[in-house]
Amino acid sequence: MAQTGSKKKVLKQDLSLKENSSGKIVMSLLFREETPFPGSEALQKALGSHLGPVTAMKYSDKMAAFAAEGFSYSLNGDQELTPQLLLLPCIPVDEPLLDDVAASQLARSPGAAEVLENCHYQIVATDLLATGMDRRQHAHMLLVFLKALMEVFPACEGVFFSNSQKVISRQFIADTFEDAEMPESIKFIELFISIRFFRQEGSGDFLVDSLGMGALDLPDVQYHFHGMEPDQVIAHAFGILSYMHDHGCTMKSGDTFDGLDSDYEMTERVQWELNFENALVQPVREVIDINMGPYASGNR
Repeated sequence: MAQTGSKKKVLKQDLSLKENSSGKIVMSLLFREETPFPGSEALQKALGSHLGPVTAMKYSDKMAAFAAEGFSYSLNGDQELTPQLLLLPCIPVDEPLLDDVAASQLARSPGAAEVLENCHYQIVATDLLATGMDRRQHAHMLLVFLKALMEVFPACEGVFFSNSQKVISRQFIADTFEDAEMPESIKFIELFISIRFFRQEGSGDFLVDSLGMGALDLPDVQYHFHGMEPDQVIAHAFGILSYMHDHGCTMKSGDTFDGLDSDYEMTERVQWELNFENALVQPVREVIDINMGPYASGNR
């Protein structure tokens, strides 16, 4: 596969890399300068203003941990669990956050390259004990947690998501949250999920896939195709991912989903077959491969 854009770079895959599917999101808040935690009470108040009731569990120079009481849930109908939100103290970014494959997608994230160039410190934020939550509730908690973190750390210039290998700028985050017409499922995908685009070297074939849905215990999607505008295929990917966000993965191999006609309209008259297959681009994971009929590339 090769990078899109004016400067093309042939990418070599490392197929030993496996998806981080631990059921949690790991975010690195990126800063120009070393940034301390605010005080415990100030941090708890700011988180609570977005997340509802939160209880401070631990606060030190090594970790800040809070129980998100407003997101407690029942596991198997009898065990009450409360998700935890953790922050680790600011440390230098000693190694590149992105490998070559992830770096090839920076052009699709406005301002991300500047964030990586300018920011050399990170505060890691993550959630624990959330894998049993309803996926929509989990996604909602992650969204409001991110929104709270932007308020708590005004010097944060962007965020790196290790699950999706994606970097987004503070401005992109703000613009996404401020769009009152954007459904919450699309906001989650815009912020937490990477929808990637690759051009196959020496051919007219393209590949579009997603990375990061495993955090909600959902599969990613994959399109290997030719003869269609990639941006229209990316929009279709948003549609399938949004459907799974709202309804879960109810699909099985051999099922079909409304495809795009020659005018790029999604229609039930065009049915694209779905099959669970191994991802064509790292990391190694099972994805829903969308067979685009006459536009499909590769062996089917």
